[in-house]
Amino acid sequence: MNERGKSDRPVVPAKPPNNVALAAAEVVEGRGLPKGNATSEPRPGRSAGQGVSSDLDRVRQAARRDKDVRFTALLHHVTVDRLRDAYRAIRPGAAPGVDGVMWRDYGVDLEANLRDLHGRVQRGAYRASPTRRVFIPKPDGRQRPLGVASLEDKILQRAVVEVLNAVYEQDFVGFSYGFRPGRSPHDALDALSVAITRKRVNYVLDADIRDFFTRLDQGWLERFLEHRIADRRVLRLIQKWLRAGVIEDGEWSDTLEGTAQGASVSPLLANVFLHYVFECATNVKRGDAVGSRLSMQCSTEDGGLMALRDRPMGDDSKPPHAALVSDRRGERCGHGARDASGGDHGDDRC
Repeated sequence: MNERGKSDRPVVPAKPPNNVALAAAEVVEGRGLPKGNATSEPRPGRSAGQGVSSDLDRVRQAARRDKDVRFTALLHHVTVDRLRDAYRAIRPGAAPGVDGVMWRDYGVDLEANLRDLHGRVQRGAYRASPTRRVFIPKPDGRQRPLGVASLEDKILQRAVVEVLNAVYEQDFVGFSYGFRPGRSPHDALDALSVAITRKRVNYVLDADIRDFFTRLDQGWLERFLEHRIADRRVLRLIQKWLRAGVIEDGEWSDTLEGTAQGASVSPLLANVFLHYVFECATNVKRGDAVGSRLSMQCSTEDGGLMALRDRPMGDDSKPPHAALVSDRRGERCGHGARDASGGDHGDDRC
């Protein structure tokens, strides 16, 4: 055993690849014990990982078994129990949204409130609230806009993300680390360290997509979601959150692009977008992605410059064309996909 507070074993960030055929390309090698890379249990909601809920096992198995399957009925997995877990995962002192409702106030009559929320969601009567926009300073002197959601939006978003993670965690590639259950930036640093010390690497390119959350193309995001999600009720929920607008200084404004940075659903939506635009379309096998930041290891300077040239990012990027979105097998991602029931029956449950 090590000293108190130290890990009992070296950290081996061996995240199993999502595609067995690509194990050699995606498996993450470990290194010695890095300081600060402590293990932690994922909690329900955005951070809930595999094994948290057994009722989603069938969804995971179907998503893993058939990469073209589309899920026609997922909303029934958003249960009162899952909403309760999502509520408990929220920080009690979190800032309130435009509704002004605090965590403790909502919990005074928690069960009745959750049953009411669940009923509105299942009936299609749920309405998303605008996010309250606040700004925090960035290191470069600019201001980062954050969207503070209402309490019920936070609860429902966490519950929906847990359900959708059962699908998308089977799709995301092994070198993606940002905002994923059971993964952290420390794991990405471990993989980067291994690549630098054990492979032929002369250059490391660190690219950051400017204003990614605020400039994300909503139209393309919705198309990408439809590759896997055929439950119109879930897609409508996401549309409601994207188009709820923001309130800043008491004034409401529309949100025609982007997804609120700070909302529980935004990290997953961002990862779905990046999966199809970058990881899937460009077939990258030599980088580590954390959120909207990418580190690539190249053996030559020309190779690195070519990688950046061929993968435009930032303000000048154009939305990708669907024909360019290809998976590693050379087939189009999501085109000709089948739903989970083998047909178009919306009541088929996975």
